[in-house]
Amino acid sequence: MSASPPTRSSITGEVLALATLAGPLVVNNLSIAGMNFADAVMAGRLGTRDLAAVAVGGGVWAVAFLFGLGVLMAISPVCAQAYGAGRNADVGRYMRQGLWLSQVLALLVVLLVWNIEPLLWRIGIEGELIPLTVGYLQAVVFGVPAMYAYLTLRFMSEGIGWTRPIMLAAVIALVVNVTGNWIFMYGKLGFPAMGAVGCGVATALSMTSMLVTLFSYVRRNRRYRPFGLWRFEKPDPTAIRELLGVGLPIGGSVVAEAGLFSAAALMMGRLGATQVAAHQIAINYAATMFMVPLAIHSAITIRVGHSVGAGQPDLARRQGLTGIAVCGLFMTASALMLLLLREHITALYTRDEDVRAVAFSLLTMAMIFQISDGLQVGAAGALRGFKDTRIPMLLNVIAYWLIAFPLAWYLGVHRDGGPQAVWVALVVGLTVGAGLLNARFLVISRR
Repeated sequence: MSASPPTRSSITGEVLALATLAGPLVVNNLSIAGMNFADAVMAGRLGTRDLAAVAVGGGVWAVAFLFGLGVLMAISPVCAQAYGAGRNADVGRYMRQGLWLSQVLALLVVLLVWNIEPLLWRIGIEGELIPLTVGYLQAVVFGVPAMYAYLTLRFMSEGIGWTRPIMLAAVIALVVNVTGNWIFMYGKLGFPAMGAVGCGVATALSMTSMLVTLFSYVRRNRRYRPFGLWRFEKPDPTAIRELLGVGLPIGGSVVAEAGLFSAAALMMGRLGATQVAAHQIAINYAATMFMVPLAIHSAITIRVGHSVGAGQPDLARRQGLTGIAVCGLFMTASALMLLLLREHITALYTRDEDVRAVAFSLLTMAMIFQISDGLQVGAAGALRGFKDTRIPMLLNVIAYWLIAFPLAWYLGVHRDGGPQAVWVALVVGLTVGAGLLNARFLVISRR
């Protein structure tokens, strides 16, 4: 592959290239965030108890599901480097081996989540929330095998720089999710009203729809033919070890961060339903805005991976730095918007004045950590383009579990500081993580 022309390596050219890749992924991520938003709002209309059950269930679900997602994310940089080097056959091989890996991961997640009830009692979740939470989780896991297969196809498509069909699958899934919530949560079209459990059913159906949509597209589109995707291939230990070598640390990093936020939700569960509901509102808004830099993160991985595969590490460094800056700037704008609209945002979720008062204070702190969150996810994407995942995982564990989690427990639970104290710890963890990951990228990209 020839070197990029000068305009490509300029800041303006690189931003436009990132936007081309990230645009469909932004729609994809916002559609997924729209599903979470719909779940929260529609559960909130049923009452604080259903909203709290979805919040606690979502926190537990995130830890189990996101580890597998992180492992499968290895397919994107591995395919990107193979594509950048002109090794088309390897792209197909990585996808096929990824499908084998995806179903093993799905089985592990199903077994874990299906037997989660004793853990919920042990960590002190309010007893009235546990039956609804367990029902929600056991409904959701029926969609996991399809979702992990979808992720394999998605990350392969990202690796070759083709992101539009990912957007299509997510938009259709959003429609399926909202419609499913309406039918199964509220008991429409002759179905019983299932509340939070119905939300889980709708989520499983939406995940299945994503696989059906993307598989149909990839199977028929000529763009994928050079990679010889669709032939049977036995599990290849060498290829799977390579995917695991890159993917296990990514999974560890994803769980380190997501696990921190899930732990925060569980701490709120010890404080009461009002605190859980307020935390869910603030986290849901922050997660929605995070979908944009998360999409840019994926585009950074693709751009950097292509350049590394083509033997252009200096270009890869410039692409990574540009992407990190774009993520940081977007989240700065999001924080300013939050400053102006906090009251309106809380009103979207609930009419409960007690919940709104707590959520308002948490959204104030969300303004602070959004910038750090953007900078850390940009750096993570750049490092994954280099297939550098092990040290970043350790840095995330330090920031989130050796610093943020003990601080959250001490301030929020031990000192009875409430939800605001827990969020102070989240701010500290994200800021430390952003600093460490960006320093790591500066080091690794100079080598």
